[in-house]
Amino acid sequence: MDTQKLRQRILDLAIRGKLVPQDPNDEPASVLLDRIRAEKERLIAEGKIKRPKSKKSTDKSHYQHFTPPFEIPESWKWVSLPEVCRIPITDGTHKTPIYSDKENGVPFLSSKDVTTRQINWDNIKFIDRKLHEELYSRLAPKRYDILLAKNGTTGVAAMVDTDAVFDIYVTLALIRPMIPFVYPKYLLYVINSDLCKAQFNAHLTGIGLPNLHLSDINKTIIPLPPIEEQIKIANEIDIWFSSVNMLEQNKEKLYVNITLAKSKILDLAMQGKLVPQDPADEPAADMLLRINPKAKIITDNPHYPQLPDNWVLTTVESVCNYGYSENVGVDNIESLDWVLELEDIEKDSGRIITKKVKQERAINGVRHRFAKDNVLYSKLRTYLNKVLVAPTDGYCTTEIIPVKSSDCVIPEYLCAWLRSPFFLSYTAECCYGVKMPRLSTTDARKGIIPLPPINEQKRIIQKLNEISTSLECLSNSLS
Repeated sequence: MDTQKLRQRILDLAIRGKLVPQDPNDEPASVLLDRIRAEKERLIAEGKIKRPKSKKSTDKSHYQHFTPPFEIPESWKWVSLPEVCRIPITDGTHKTPIYSDKENGVPFLSSKDVTTRQINWDNIKFIDRKLHEELYSRLAPKRYDILLAKNGTTGVAAMVDTDAVFDIYVTLALIRPMIPFVYPKYLLYVINSDLCKAQFNAHLTGIGLPNLHLSDINKTIIPLPPIEEQIKIANEIDIWFSSVNMLEQNKEKLYVNITLAKSKILDLAMQGKLVPQDPADEPAADMLLRINPKAKIITDNPHYPQLPDNWVLTTVESVCNYGYSENVGVDNIESLDWVLELEDIEKDSGRIITKKVKQERAINGVRHRFAKDNVLYSKLRTYLNKVLVAPTDGYCTTEIIPVKSSDCVIPEYLCAWLRSPFFLSYTAECCYGVKMPRLSTTDARKGIIPLPPINEQKRIIQKLNEISTSLECLSNSLS
């Protein structure tokens, strides 16, 4: 379930007057609008606010020719955003900020701090107090003001929920609701709806970093219900959003449980507990020594669980050619050859996210050559679990080790083992380096691997694929 779409659907119903019933005893929005205008005139006469500059003809034309995108209840009214604001919509300082430390500065918000539709105070910057005094004399944000992102992630708004002193940058527009005639949270929800988002997007300028001008924000048209209904709508949205938040939390828990289930199932598979053993299978020890007489048989390992009788513990180097990769200069790679980089692989799943050929990459140096059915193992930050079986031939970064398995192990089983919790734990203990830990070739080769008979390996992989498909279907149903 897409919870973001669900939230927008709730907002869409709300601003159409379909979330709560109308009360015929409520004062109509037309009367409310007259009261707002009268209150503004009173404040202007008392010198508490300034009279807005007269609108340009283009702005008037935009409002006059506005075609309502949907019907609203009779007691509602379509209005321009400035009509329901106490002061003209404005933005923060255009001056280059003089930053300070937290102890000696004043909080300074920009558009990046409202991208979650709430003000994120965790990573804000601070400005010099002298600059603050200059800025604050022009514009002093206050509780219930709405801050709208003008560039970057545009059209996202958050409401000030504190009496703390702070300043804002030019990337934020400040919208001050006409309290008590306009309920701030209702206005916030309308601004964050697809209705306003569509109007904002229609006026975006700039290529690299989209920008929204104040003049275009002023053109925004919104539905205005009676004040009593505004409050009811906002409260009802709160209830619905609370349920959606719980759904998201439960969804995240389910995602975690699915990941844990995959890991646990893989762990059981590598202990011989996922599929039954067949006494007719050739014992793994006999098979291993027949194929590789020099293979190391591990008979005493207290760190690994007891295995079925026809399994055997051996080393990685006994079942594959780990570490014997062929280096190829990029000049010798054909333009249409596949070149795999670490960022192309999804962590944990081993899926290929992006597949690019040489001519699509700016590369130099050397790459490892790999063949179809080689196991590709990332020795860098092994905890990311970027391991897969190559679907075709290609070349890869030297941080990926192509591994050719011997006849005693199928590539899919070797891949599964290298991704298993036990091997991950082993690499965590012996990787070197702090920021970018790597697994050395020596440590990789001497790592142990539980080896089942070849036919059981195939049964294990078939069962793992079946379970993985079921879990993927469950995971996708949450999207």
